[in-house]
Amino acid sequence: MRKKHDKSLLTEVELEFMNVIWELGQGTVREIHAKANEAQERAYTSVATVLKIMEQKGFLTSDRKERSLVYKPSVPKADYQKASLKNLSSKLFNDAPATLVARLVEDEDVTNEMLMEMRALLEERLGEDNER
Repeated sequence: MRKKHDKSLLTEVELEFMNVIWELGQGTVREIHAKANEAQERAYTSVATVLKIMEQKGFLTSDRKERSLVYKPSVPKADYQKASLKNLSSKLFNDAPATLVARLVEDEDVTNEMLMEMRALLEERLGEDNER
């Protein structure tokens, strides 16, 4: 029995390719393959297959240019980040964003500088909410 794919989220490999495409803005299989292979060696046909699946899932669009397909993201990176965080917050943190933030703040790899950046973002958001 085949596993049903969650079409709202990317797999780890798909996300790797999507990050390449977001960085490039668009690309042919050859260009995406070359960039992705800087991190990990993958077969050209595997990259082509995954890109086709991502297009079927709605994350990419493609246009034929000469003899190649040019893939473009159909989902902006910020939108995907937002959806992924909502999903993570919902499934792992019981829809409690404060718990997610608490776990992040407890991470030993988070530096004081990062914490100050988070504080500034929170204060900015709280200030905006008070102005409404």
